[in-house]
Formats: sequence, structure tokens, C-alpha cells
Amino acid sequence: MRPEAAAGKSRHVGVVGAGSWGTVLADLLARNGHRVELWAREPEIVEQVNARHENGLFLKGIPLAETLTATGGLGRAVVGKDLVVMAVPSHHLRTVAAALSAKLEPGAAVVSVSKGIENGTELTMTGVLKETLGLADERLAVLSGPSFAVEVARRTPTGVTVAARKAELARTVQRAFATPYFRVYTSRDTIGVELGGALKNVIAIAAGIVDGLGLGLNTRAALITRGMTEIRRLGKRMGANPRTFSGLAGYGDLILTCTGELSRNHTVGRELAAGRRLSDVLESMRMVAEGVRTAQSVYQLSSRLGVEMPISRQTYRILYEGLPPREALHELMTRDLRPELDEE
Repeated sequence: MRPEAAAGKSRHVGVVGAGSWGTVLADLLARNGHRVELWAREPEIVEQVNARHENGLFLKGIPLAETLTATGGLGRAVVGKDLVVMAVPSHHLRTVAAALSAKLEPGAAVVSVSKGIENGTELTMTGVLKETLGLADERLAVLSGPSFAVEVARRTPTGVTVAARKAELARTVQRAFATPYFRVYTSRDTIGVELGGALKNVIAIAAGIVDGLGLGLNTRAALITRGMTEIRRLGKRMGANPRTFSGLAGYGDLILTCTGELSRNHTVGRELAAGRRLSDVLESMRMVAEGVRTAQSVYQLSSRLGVEMPISRQTYRILYEGLPPREALHELMTRDLRPELDEE
């Protein structure tokens, strides 16, 4: 990392992925005085950002910083950059990271803002980046928390967490992103922050089903609470700090995604409850609902590790085995009775 960047001065940043979240973060960083280049797969987004300072595909009506530039060249987005933000959907991360690995600057820090667990490998996003980019933990960070992109774009006060094994890297990323409306906390629990961000999407699909069936606030509250029990249970098994799940990347993100009308995963659940086929629901959505693919990974991971996650399991069965939502709920509610708290 360049000395001036570590001191909190203007940095050279590449943001890889021009969906709503990647675009908002690129705009935020540019307004913070950093030199930012945004990589977009779609030529029309490159043209819109450079010519009209907007992203009409994913952030219609939101003006972007005039200093923000976009490129369709993946290598160009990372060459000469001391900070690279990876904002592509989780199922594309491996391919995109492999394509830019030879262009990444030695010593550049990489921040993952993608949320998911890779199908097949069961790796978190930093795990995928370590494998494809050959990076040490000291160069990797993850940013997560309750943060709908459009609300950040409108400068709604938002709190998130950046986690890195190296405390100084976490502080450096914190300084780069922090604004009066975007408050950034630090953590060293990368696995906990990543699991909180990925697994909440699965629970949010279940919450959408609950709301779509009109089951009421009691049901939703119980589902969110027991869903967090599952997330914390898996996190503990994988070495996370249980306290992380009481914070922004845990309960904060879970509550937002399970209750907010802007949640894509919640929308998937509502549509499934209305009787629509999963394929039709996904085809009608421009942006990715990460929980659909993550549900597969969570099902496989929890089965392999022997971690009990009944809500996640039923969500997987609804998505991939055609289990009717009301039957899934009945099975959850009639399981063997047990104490609420897991034995330590």
C-alpha cells in the first residue's frame, strides 16, 4: 500500500462491478476525494457514467460524482490502484478475479463487498479471492452491514463494518469510506462478518415467504430470531466471534433484509409464496438475489459440518425440491420440542 494512502490521503481506487452497490460505493469514494475508476461489464453503463454521470440501469435518477470514471477494461480498473473493491455477484467473483489477477498491483489491498458462499467449494468471498489472487490475509478486507444501495446514494445515515485480519488495513479502509452519512466500524472477525452478510439472504427469502403468506408479525419476529440462532451456530462452528452476530453485520443486516421492501431476497420469498416458479421470479429481476445460490451452499455446508439449521434447510427445499411453503412451515413448527438456548 502506498504511504500516502495509508496516511488517509487521496488514493487510487478500482471498483470492480457496476451494479447498484458497486456504483454507490464508487460514487462515495469519489466524493471522498479519491481517484476512482469503475469497471462495468455493460458498455452502456460505461458511456452513461463518463458522459452523463449516471447509471441508468441500476441507479436510475441518482446523479454520480463528476470525478468518477468508468471503463470496460478489467485490467485498466486495477492497474495502478492501491485499493481494489470487488463488487461483482458472488457467483461471478471467481471468474472475474482470475481475469484480473495478473494486473493487480503488488501490495494492493482488496476489499470484498460481495455477499455469498460459493457453490461447490463452500468458500466465502475472501476465500475465493485468496485462492484466485494468491493474496495473504493481510491484504484482504470485507465490508458488510445493513445498507441498501439506493439509501446510501441518497445519503441516508448508514452504519457498516469493515473486517480485516490486519487491524491497520481495517482502519485504512475505514478512513477511505467513512463520511458524515456513512459510518464505518472496524472488526478483525472476517469470517463472522462474511457469514452474517451471506446467510442473512437465505433467512430473508424465508421471511419473504412468511410475509407473502400473510402470517403476521409474530411469525416474522420468531423467524428472524431463530434465523440468527442458525447463523450464529454455523459461525461458531467455523471459528467466528459470536459477538459479531449481535452487531451491524449480524442482526443489523438480517433485520434490514428480512423487513425492507427494497430487499431482493425478501421479494423472491414473497413471489414464491404467491405461487410463482423460481425460474420465472429470477428471470424478471435485473439484479441478483444472492440468497438463492447461497441456500445451496449453506445446505451443503451445514450438512457436512453437522450444524442444525432447520430454517435454512426448509428454504433450500422450497427453492430446489419444490416443497410447498405451508408444508415447510408445518414441519418447522411440529419438530421435537427443545430448549431455546444451545448448550455451550
